[in-house]
Amino acid sequence: MCEVVVLHDGYSFVNNDGEMIANCSCTLIKGPHNIIIDTMTPWDSEVILTALKEHQITPDDINFVVSTHGHSDHTGNNNLFLKATHIVGFSISFKDKYYIHPFEKGEEYVINDFVKIIPTPGHTLSDVTVLVKSEEENIAIVICLRSMKMLIIKAFGKKQDLRIPSNK
Repeated sequence: MCEVVVLHDGYSFVNNDGEMIANCSCTLIKGPHNIIIDTMTPWDSEVILTALKEHQITPDDINFVVSTHGHSDHTGNNNLFLKATHIVGFSISFKDKYYIHPFEKGEEYVINDFVKIIPTPGHTLSDVTVLVKSEEENIAIVICLRSMKMLIIKAFGKKQDLRIPSNK
């Protein structure tokens, strides 16, 4: 089984100057493979490194990086995880090797018995959702555009905003 930990809570709002202020949630899945989901903006490397250290994990301990889509607030620190396979939307790569997977045909990508990735086009045409079997429940980690916070769908059917508390 896996443990799901929110390393950083996302946010999105328009400030008084009319500027959009936003960043995504960053989530860690601890299990047979360590997986980080959405690595925030390029200016957030210390946020990620500090949160991983609190869980006794280094970037080299991460096996997979999943960016739910290719926008800069979801891929900004993918370069910290050079030993990991990277999944950015429908694209799967490791170093200079790119792997074809038929996400566009609706096919899921299985990481292990507890984690799989499914195509969920919406915000972009290549959005993905991560499905996790944790010790307590089944969880879907998806982008929530209104608040940029992680939306958890327990038992894969009952929609509720049941975010896992961050470690802060």
